Amino acid sequence: MATSVKLFCTNCHDDGISNRAVTWCTECEILFCEDCQKPHSKSRLSETHKTMSSEDYQKLPTFMQEISSQCKDHKKKFELYCSFHACPCCAQCITDKHPKCQDLKPLPDILKQVKSSVSVQLFQKDLMDVKENFDSAIKFMITRISTINTQKTKAVKEISYMRKSINDHLNKLEQDILQDLETKHSKLKSDVAYLLQQIEQRASPIDQLQSQFTKMTQHATELQMYMGLREIEKTTSEMAKYIDDLESGDHFIEKNLKVNISSSLRSILHDVKSLGDIDITTTSTALQIKAGRKDQAQKCISKIPGIEQIKPSLLTRLTTPKDIKTLRIVACRILPDGKFMILEYRKRQLRLFSDDGNFIRIVVPLPPYPYDACFVRNNTVAVTLGPAKKDKIGGYRKEQN
Repeated sequence: MATSVKLFCTNCHDDGISNRAVTWCTECEILFCEDCQKPHSKSRLSETHKTMSSEDYQKLPTFMQEISSQCKDHKKKFELYCSFHACPCCAQCITDKHPKCQDLKPLPDILKQVKSSVSVQLFQKDLMDVKENFDSAIKFMITRISTINTQKTKAVKEISYMRKSINDHLNKLEQDILQDLETKHSKLKSDVAYLLQQIEQRASPIDQLQSQFTKMTQHATELQMYMGLREIEKTTSEMAKYIDDLESGDHFIEKNLKVNISSSLRSILHDVKSLGDIDITTTSTALQIKAGRKDQAQKCISKIPGIEQIKPSLLTRLTTPKDIKTLRIVACRILPDGKFMILEYRKRQLRLFSDDGNFIRIVVPLPPYPYDACFVRNNTVAVTLGPAKKDKIGGYRKEQN
């Protein structure tokens, strides 16, 4: 975004004076106040310089305000553009960083009519498409948040409904078993109470005879005693038979109340670990994203020439030992440290040369039919053995220069 801070004249600021800037020189890349602008515009060295108002300068994005036409490393003006590295270069950069780069073009040719080029329209459309994609993505994600919030609310209601349904069902089961308990308890209690009443009625004459037995022995005549004993015998016999009948009729079997909780219900306590699971499922997205162009930054500069346009040049001559007359070279590789490695077919040797082309040593003798070689990593190379249909991987020592 453009800055909104107050800009001051660069020259005056260097002298400790804070004069408001009114102009930005695109060539000098400094700000001028009204007083400094006049000599700058009249000077022969700078009268052709293009300027813009400080207000327009502030409208530029910050990253564009920081772009300079001078090399930060060498403090020299950019003159060329390297298409291979996609960067502007000063004269010193060519020597230091781009000595082998071939696709160097004058920077003015690259920048000529750049604002009116088709690339500007393409990039503007790209920005619109990307912004639209971001807007769509943001809207989509906001919608997703709303959707998952709704899903959560629905899930909470479903869980609560299931819990209430379980509670209602358990309440009904509880009422059913309590009703069954009440019914069976009432019947059992009624049966026992009725039997108790019958026994108490039968026991009453026995209690009465027992309480009168002593008086009978003291005051009754022999005849009364004799006949009374017969009556007591009869009554006792009948009551004993009554008790025996009760016992033989299982009337004295203990009948107890016991609740048997359903095994299925008991299993809930140890088998049912949760009311359910929360799953995150995926479905195909409804979000439509516009496809962007690839390698967009390269569209505004000329393409790297094809192989048919590249002109080879001699880099280094390899010097072989004098005793070797001919070599059948099937592979030549430049190693990361600048050294050369060649694969010789007839003598089946991998030979190492220095970066200036001098022979160093034979790296390793090989089995028959070496066909090709490649650098793998570190000090490792791989060699294919042609008709043998095998590969050989070996190492080489780094030579100290």
